[in-house]
Amino acid sequence: MQLPYPSSFAKFVTAMKENQEEIDKKIAEVHNQSDNGAVKSDEDILVDQLCEGLETYQHKKTNVFLSALIAGLEIGFSFLLLGMLHHILKDRVGKDVLYPLLAFAYPIGFIIVVLGRSILFTEQTSLLTLPVLHKRRSVLELAQLWGIVILGNIIGGYVFTLFAGNMALALDLFTRDTMAEIAHHVTKANSWLILGSAVLAGWLMAVLSWLLSSSRDTISRILIVYIITFTVGFAGFHHSIVGNIEVFAGLVFTDKISMGDYLNFQAIALLGNAIGGVVFVAGLRYRAFASNF
Repeated sequence: MQLPYPSSFAKFVTAMKENQEEIDKKIAEVHNQSDNGAVKSDEDILVDQLCEGLETYQHKKTNVFLSALIAGLEIGFSFLLLGMLHHILKDRVGKDVLYPLLAFAYPIGFIIVVLGRSILFTEQTSLLTLPVLHKRRSVLELAQLWGIVILGNIIGGYVFTLFAGNMALALDLFTRDTMAEIAHHVTKANSWLILGSAVLAGWLMAVLSWLLSSSRDTISRILIVYIITFTVGFAGFHHSIVGNIEVFAGLVFTDKISMGDYLNFQAIALLGNAIGGVVFVAGLRYRAFASNF
């Protein structure tokens, strides 16, 4: 027996179907007026995000993968600086101060990725979901594109870890113990706590994408990226792509992290990041926009 929709949700689905043409007209109107130099409204930003998401779907899958691979490589510079700063400060400050201080280095990789316009999963979760909510792409297409982006980000992280990790050891930038401590710090929480933390990180990263659409100059974009990702790092929220490098380094360079630890963290962090971006940004903001029709 098929269960009925909750009444409020059923009304929303019906209204969406009836008003789809009106919504399309409004989106076209806002998009045509979005470059007039005025301060962007919520509608302007949502339309920009929707159009950017649609453009990503139109790219060749190979190009999407390569862009995601580049992002996975570039985000590794956050890990490299975290390791260096950890190595310098670990004997000078207590652990209660050490990890908050590392947050000052955390945004570097994100700034490189965002300004270089590479595709990072956590920044793209909300953006790629909007065309699905707008019924221009299917859930299957979303899953396929997410899979390509995640694969590229993760493989890029592996390559960076193996190369930069060996270079860091050779140049004495930090030690295996540094990698072990960082990896343990990321994975020490229980699964439910990692999931909740990852939801918050995904939420903030989707907000980052939203805010970047409202910004026009480079300095503002750098500041936005720094503030949001500093918050993620300072609070210790779990980011699946940076965390991939942090935990993978602990796996391959030390004996403190097992394959089970790595896979458990990666699966939960990816799920949490996706939930945060889809539910709290894409879903709620598109629902607020569509409810006007």
